[in-house]
Amino acid sequence: MTAAVQQSKFGGRRAVVLAVFALLFVLLWGRAFQLQILDAGFYQRQGDVRQIRTLPLAAHRGRLLDRHGEPLAVSSPIDSVWADPRELSKYESKIDLLGFALEMDPARVRQLVANGLENKREFIYLRRHVHPRITKALQSIKDRGQIKGVNIQREYGRYYPSGEITAHVLGFNNIDDQGQEGLEMAFDDWLEGTPGKRRVVTDVLGDAIEDIELVSEPSPGNDLVLSIDKRIQYMAYRELKQAVTLNGAKSGSAVVLDTRTGEVLAMVNQPSFNPNRFSDRSGGIQRNRAVTDVLEPGSTIKPFTIAAALESGKFTVDDIIDTSPGRFNVGRYVVRDFKNYGELSLAGVLKNSSNIGAGKIALQLDRETLWNAFDRLGFGQPPLVEFPGAVPGSLPHYSHWSVVRQATVSYGYGMSTTALQLARAYAAIAGDGLMPEVTFQKLTGEPRNKRVFSEQIARDLREMMQSVVSSGTGKAAGIPGYTVAGKTGTTHISENGSYADDRYISLFAGMVPAGNPAMVAVIVIKEPRGRYYGGEVAAPVFSRIMAGALRLRNVNPDGQQVYGMQARNIQ
Repeated sequence: MTAAVQQSKFGGRRAVVLAVFALLFVLLWGRAFQLQILDAGFYQRQGDVRQIRTLPLAAHRGRLLDRHGEPLAVSSPIDSVWADPRELSKYESKIDLLGFALEMDPARVRQLVANGLENKREFIYLRRHVHPRITKALQSIKDRGQIKGVNIQREYGRYYPSGEITAHVLGFNNIDDQGQEGLEMAFDDWLEGTPGKRRVVTDVLGDAIEDIELVSEPSPGNDLVLSIDKRIQYMAYRELKQAVTLNGAKSGSAVVLDTRTGEVLAMVNQPSFNPNRFSDRSGGIQRNRAVTDVLEPGSTIKPFTIAAALESGKFTVDDIIDTSPGRFNVGRYVVRDFKNYGELSLAGVLKNSSNIGAGKIALQLDRETLWNAFDRLGFGQPPLVEFPGAVPGSLPHYSHWSVVRQATVSYGYGMSTTALQLARAYAAIAGDGLMPEVTFQKLTGEPRNKRVFSEQIARDLREMMQSVVSSGTGKAAGIPGYTVAGKTGTTHISENGSYADDRYISLFAGMVPAGNPAMVAVIVIKEPRGRYYGGEVAAPVFSRIMAGALRLRNVNPDGQQVYGMQARNIQ
């Protein structure tokens, strides 16, 4: 082979090699052009997805305040722990350490990570609303580089300074700060804030390392000023709890209303719970018995039977009812009194709590007349109150009444109501026949009242009801220095279609000062042991609660004997 041929072959190979390199160069250049110019936006977005994360900025919830501006529910900053399960799964050997820092079972942490991976999630909560010591422990292991991909996020948690004293009225929130019970639920839209957003840069291990921008500012919720007076609420809670404990009762409720405005000044129940503890929020104990539990009102309904009688024109305040001989047959049913009271005035019927007197009065009225009187007072109707779970009770239509039902309804059997509804009806007597709408918000304008009977009838009733406290069944409701008008009640509890012989509800409903009432209160004690009459069990609770409330609200004594008591102006 000649040198020329060899040279030619070598040159051909070199040309091929150069061509290949040239082609590779063109391909690489083209690929680089595609990556850096043509597809740059796409890859930039993909990188951002992996390194830029949008995180929420929590907004604190509006406060619940009492009528004097005292905080009843506030939102406090609190930390929660989250992670990217894809990154955290790389630290399997450190899960035990992480569980120790979080005060969690490591198996639970592994389960959370596994669930996050299975659902292809990039964000999971490991633990919400952690104690500051957990935040400190977690930050310590992060600073030492022992684990990555775990972050701390600031949120807000609800705190109730009064604890169980206001628990049933306020309710509570869930872990996401959304109202679940009580006024927290009723006014959730008003109280709830609007979260903001921020963008952060994360490293390859998912840790947030730098803020990029604030996408939107968080907007806090609105404050709500309630009608509740924290001081009266505390007294009502203390006295009710003591009474339930001393009488070995199953439960109890107390409601205090402003008679002019219908504002709820206090509402308490026993047993109660601590809304600051998640473990206390179960078992039905969280329900507000004053608005959710119905009861037969018993003799506390008798003043309204008297009102219907006076309104009908068939009776006057001077009329006499013969209750002898202490028993009265209505069909096959026998109405009984505690003893033979003989002839009683209308005031005497209330003073001695005569079932026979009330029954005889009711049977002389048209059924429709009696039903209309009760219906105007709101019995059996949906409650006009902004509270979840509030029930209407029951008042069967008069067209379904038998003669026995007509008699028994007159003294509070065969119908049902709640403590709050009963308090509202008594506010009509206190308000000279004007019944207010009940509200849990502090009023800033004029109250909305409706007339249910005349001013004269209301005043006649208050005068009659004073005798109940001065010399009748409700003596224990008396308050030194003040005139009190009220009515006791004692009802058998219905079970399995009949009434239990040894289970009772003790009640007292009243107002003070009787001449120009400032407040109305209803006390309910369910299933006391031993003593069970409303005058013995519920009336003393009314006295103690209202004595303190009168002083706190600067209501002057109006009685003949002041016993050294002075009204105070406590702001």
